[in-house]
Amino acid sequence: MGSYKKDKHRTSPLPESSNSNKDEMGSYNYKMFNLFNRKFKITEAEPPKDVKQLFSKFSNGGSHMTADQLRRFLVLHQDELDCTLADAQKIVEEVINRRHHLTRYSRHSLNLDDFFHFLLYDDLNGPITSQVHNDMTAPLAQYFIYTGHNSYLTGNQLSSDCSEVPIVKALQRGVRVIELDLWPGSAKDEILVLHGRTLTTPVPLIKCLKSIRDYAFASSPYPVIITLEDHLTPELQAKVAEMVTQTFGGMLYYPESDSLLQFPSPESLKHRIIISTKPPKEYLESSGIKRKGPLSPGGRNSSEEDDEASGIPYHTAELEADDRSDSDQDDVDLTDCDNKSGQLGAPAYKRLITIHAGKPKGCLKDALKVAADKVRRLSLSEQELEKAAATNGTDVVRFTQNNILRIYPKGTRITSSNYKPIVGWMHGAQMIAFNMQVYIVGVPADAAKRKTKIIEDNWSPAWNEEFTFPLTVPELALLRVEVQEYDMSDKDDFGGQTCLPVLDLRPGIRSVPLHDKKGEKLKNVRLLMGFQFV
Repeated sequence: MGSYKKDKHRTSPLPESSNSNKDEMGSYNYKMFNLFNRKFKITEAEPPKDVKQLFSKFSNGGSHMTADQLRRFLVLHQDELDCTLADAQKIVEEVINRRHHLTRYSRHSLNLDDFFHFLLYDDLNGPITSQVHNDMTAPLAQYFIYTGHNSYLTGNQLSSDCSEVPIVKALQRGVRVIELDLWPGSAKDEILVLHGRTLTTPVPLIKCLKSIRDYAFASSPYPVIITLEDHLTPELQAKVAEMVTQTFGGMLYYPESDSLLQFPSPESLKHRIIISTKPPKEYLESSGIKRKGPLSPGGRNSSEEDDEASGIPYHTAELEADDRSDSDQDDVDLTDCDNKSGQLGAPAYKRLITIHAGKPKGCLKDALKVAADKVRRLSLSEQELEKAAATNGTDVVRFTQNNILRIYPKGTRITSSNYKPIVGWMHGAQMIAFNMQVYIVGVPADAAKRKTKIIEDNWSPAWNEEFTFPLTVPELALLRVEVQEYDMSDKDDFGGQTCLPVLDLRPGIRSVPLHDKKGEKLKNVRLLMGFQFV
């Protein structure tokens, strides 16, 4: 179904380091192990041969490239068919302004170095388009949604701080699903966000809600989904409903009816915030609230966090609304509790839920049954997904055609590591809950890895190598590029990485920015890469 090719990639110059000594010959000396110095030759990166050839071709052999000649380059070589002369003129002015700091443009054309630097500006010549090119009017279930897991944690799953800061960073990166675990605090009406049964320090819910309100659409106009892991009493659920409605106001979307026949489209939900969680059981009718074990501040509901439990000893309580006719002998009936506040809280809380969620009860096949009168969200752990894919693959695909499937990491990933999303995507899982800022990876037939030659002692390496990757399902293929610093005596050091969806790659020569292991963009470090589809 096509192949993709990357060729002749190069890095831009790295910034000077303050921890080194520069000699008069333009090289740096680094002291290693306090025993000897290692010299790195510093050379200004010059345009590679193919860039020089392109400049000469589109400038008609001249020393400068006019705006019209740049437009022809962008249309014919970069496949930017909609580029106008005005667009090209703006690029010329911007490049000259950045390079020469001119407020009044003394010239309206690019020389070879200007053209080379334009190619290196990832904001002007990035590898993927920043514009939405997909049809966004289909129901939500038809899209893969950028999903975070325990979005409030600053580090590992056991002992890191909970904060609104990771939520802000996630939203700025384009994450559309934010997960919050809600727990009662020690004070009345206090609601905290933390990872249950761990040593993580809490953050007030109101801080998280206000951060979501302020940064929800910093990088995208499409809806933000808040998934709530609710460990609250009915009284506190009522408080959550109040906080959510007051904080988000008109930004909050919720349906008029209790259940939806199909989910709304991303286009219709632009600049809206929606809630997804398990609806409270109708305990007003069933009065089936049960309590198991001693109640304590470490108490929790039965939820997906049970699958993530780390083994830290806590006295736990399970509060669950159950409308089954039979019950365990050790259940303690709490129907004599004062649920006056709960009578008010349950409808208000339930009314705000757009995407009704749940975990499988009983056999997996039953959990994946498709209801004719409503759509919903189902959560599975990565292990449950693997089992479902092996034994009930067809049922999973059928379920995800109209319903939403969310996959979350197994509990042993205490360092906040990620799992491979491909199995979930192959079966239509829309919400893969992990940090996307993760060679070609995709369906098994498309998995491939290539490695360049080693270039030593050069700040501006040019590999000039070409790789071809045949693809069968480009829609699910990702191009992951990692740069490593070669080490003869030990494991190579990590230098930077990027991960790009192949289907969104733009043809031509592009500037590819690199990121650190946490997904933060590295300053002034990028690769110049060429992409071609045949």
